[in-house]
Amino acid sequence: MMAESGVSATEQEGGRRDPKPRSARRRAREFALQAIYAWLVQSDHGQIGAIEAHVRDDPQFAQADAAWFSLIWQGVTQKAEGLREAFDPYLDRPVVELSPVEHAILLIGSFELTYQLDVPYRVAINESVELAKSFGGTDGFKFVNGVLDKLAPTVRAAEVNRGSARR
Repeated sequence: MMAESGVSATEQEGGRRDPKPRSARRRAREFALQAIYAWLVQSDHGQIGAIEAHVRDDPQFAQADAAWFSLIWQGVTQKAEGLREAFDPYLDRPVVELSPVEHAILLIGSFELTYQLDVPYRVAINESVELAKSFGGTDGFKFVNGVLDKLAPTVRAAEVNRGSARR
């Protein structure tokens, strides 16, 4: 749909065109990325409530799956250290050298792979890759894909092995 200015609503939202509409879960992941990014760059991690309130105040938040956002947001902020320990062996640099966007996406992807077993591992990886394509650096999606692809067999061995056996 075109706005009065002749610019589509998607272009107004983020300056990019989406060939297909984003699901409520995808939007929840995008808002979780924004919140986790803010949490990572702030030196005072006690601002969790303020960060969440700020994200939820966005008018576009109504189109997101609020429960999924909360699950990711709370899960990542509560389990961040363990998630980092899980993906750290697959990094090509120390965690402190990651861009905050890649760091946040790896936390989200690792959380979904580790704790959200109802989400197929390929979906968890793909959703993280899509976040990296939309919000990360030029080749950040390749990095995210590589790290999560190596993490998946350690946290979802049976599922990954079933997928490999079908090929």
